[in-house]
Amino acid sequence: MTKTRALALATLVTVAALVAVPGAGAGGGGREIVKRGGCSGAATWKLKLKADNGRIETEFEVDQNRNGRRWRVTLFRNGTQVFQGIRTTTAPSGSFELRRLLANGSGPDRIVARAVALRNGQTCRGAATF
Repeated sequence: MTKTRALALATLVTVAALVAVPGAGAGGGGREIVKRGGCSGAATWKLKLKADNGRIETEFEVDQNRNGRRWRVTLFRNGTQVFQGIRTTTAPSGSFELRRLLANGSGPDRIVARAVALRNGQTCRGAATF
């Protein structure tokens, strides 16, 4: 009987620890997808998706290696626009980064990020399914 109680207590402590630690268990982080690519000009893009407490932490970065350039950025989740705005590349790398927490629906979510340079129309487009 003592071994059974000890095993039950150990199991209970383990479950309690998983629930108490942020990022542990099913609701936390762990799963991450990173996609990279080139734009229509000399810039590059990176799209990173990561689980964050039942949501999708979304990071979209464009690196142009030139400071002060403005880009119109649009973010879509499953075909629905969830963000549109202007971002400007900054020092030291001549890049910008957009971060958003998106709803994580049941089933796969298709995230598409698009940036268009206001100066010359250069386009960057990244997509990933989470």
